[in-house]
Amino acid sequence: MERLSQRRTDPVTGERYHTTFRPAPTPEIQARLRQNPRDQEENIEKRLETYYRNVKDLEDFYEDAFYVNADQDPYVIFEFIESCIVKPLPCKKL
Repeated sequence: MERLSQRRTDPVTGERYHTTFRPAPTPEIQARLRQNPRDQEENIEKRLETYYRNVKDLEDFYEDAFYVNADQDPYVIFEFIESCIVKPLPCKKL
């Protein structure tokens, strides 16, 4: 929720910021930042509710899909995805 709800965009330059992780460099830029309506907490909650309502059906439909831990270095993630596509690793069914 924090990652999504604190995203902001500079309407002048189109540059994207995050109030915690990547704040605007100057007070002038910070004053003109705008939040996308999709990033308001109530809208994020609706999207998450829809996701959790449908995720089981998607998992059943894509039974051969693999899970990716995206909290890693991008190169590691790329290598993992590439290995799953080029030469799938044997995996235990969940």
